[in-house]
Amino acid sequence: MTKYVPDASVIINGLLRRMAKSELTGAEVLIPNAVVAQMEYQAKQGKDSGLIGLTELGHLQRSSAEYGFKVSLIGNRPSAEELSGADPGAIDAQVRKAARSQGAVLITSDAVMAEIANMEGIQTKYLEHSKVEEKPKLLKYFDQNTMSVHLKARTRPMAKVGRPGKFRIRVLDEKPIEEDELREIAHEILEFAKRDPDGFVEFEREGASLIQFREYRIAIARPPFSDGFEITAVRPVVWVQLEDYKLSDKLKARLRERAEGVLIAGPPGAGKTTFAQALAEFYRSQGKIVKTMESPRDLQVGDEITQYTALEGDMTKTADLLLLVRPDYTIYDELRKTSDFQIFADMRLAGVGMIGVVHSTRAIDAVQRLIGRVELGMIPMIVDTVIFIKDGEIREVYSLKTVVRVPSGMSEADLARPLIEVQNFETGVPRYEIYTFGEQVVVSDLLGMPARPKYQPRRKRWR
Repeated sequence: MTKYVPDASVIINGLLRRMAKSELTGAEVLIPNAVVAQMEYQAKQGKDSGLIGLTELGHLQRSSAEYGFKVSLIGNRPSAEELSGADPGAIDAQVRKAARSQGAVLITSDAVMAEIANMEGIQTKYLEHSKVEEKPKLLKYFDQNTMSVHLKARTRPMAKVGRPGKFRIRVLDEKPIEEDELREIAHEILEFAKRDPDGFVEFEREGASLIQFREYRIAIARPPFSDGFEITAVRPVVWVQLEDYKLSDKLKARLRERAEGVLIAGPPGAGKTTFAQALAEFYRSQGKIVKTMESPRDLQVGDEITQYTALEGDMTKTADLLLLVRPDYTIYDELRKTSDFQIFADMRLAGVGMIGVVHSTRAIDAVQRLIGRVELGMIPMIVDTVIFIKDGEIREVYSLKTVVRVPSGMSEADLARPLIEVQNFETGVPRYEIYTFGEQVVVSDLLGMPARPKYQPRRKRWR
């Protein structure tokens, strides 16, 4: 009788259960207790991978009689204390030890696990991920016009239909969806994400998981983090090129030749990411090396553009790596925390062309978010162009410039100081001024302000 020892990877992604239908007849499947304990520990923390793993083991046990194989548990069970502080490699080592002691074939879909097992002389069956052809149930809620789907236990399933700025809420079913069905959908999408090469589990924490499956970004929330079991799935509904935007020849020339510190600003759902994607592809088509910094990775770009996330959970480490790789342009999606703006500034001052995506209700708000995070006088060196997007369209474009003069509204020549002019890009007319007055930073809106008096040096007065 052939003996098999599976690891957690091949159980959770459902490949072992698929293998059971054709290849396990007459065999004995030996499940290490360490793997079961690991899944149970994760399930009690509310992590979907643990819940799915236990569900898969149940399916495997029930199908053993139908397909003619035996399932047994072997090995010692680690304590909760050992699991909570365990090195992930320690569980894998116990699985390999079990396979070796039983003279069994190790089954895994983890390339590292397979490589180490082969080095240790353990007979190994490596199940490689393949493109998933089936369509998960969640995605059946989408049609070509659906932007996002919102599912919550004991409420009616709803979808946001249309385009950025022009959408409506549609009730998909008058019957409320039950929590058991939601859990099944969550388990299925996580299984698909682990099996598909274009699927990523961005993070999995107690009460929440974030999954990127092809072009879909899926957030799963559970109590106690949320007040009910909820799944939200979002995807881009339009793929555009830079030529699809109504860009002036002047703006096209700036993006092509000069703009190297760009902020793409706008409210949530305005189309910022779509424009960032178009800009990334534009630079790639110009023969530039383009990378991205995203957490989660949800930009839809070509394979020539490598998408990075936070290295070991830290974007600073990602930036350190990118400086060694030396891209021409980096898309940073998105800037929220102080550390994000500081990383953006450091990379820009190091000579990397930077495009940052920022949530803001006005174009000037994106610039103001740099104030206090970087030196005021450095802002025009970090950001030279601000593009404000709303309802999927470019509404405003500003350029930044440092000048030395008297601020608007003041007349005394000895009040002259360095200030930042935020100019309307197309006309060159100043729209805002940013300067220091005492210890205060002033952002002055020039719209409607009287024309600035011409500078006249003050005459000396003789007694």
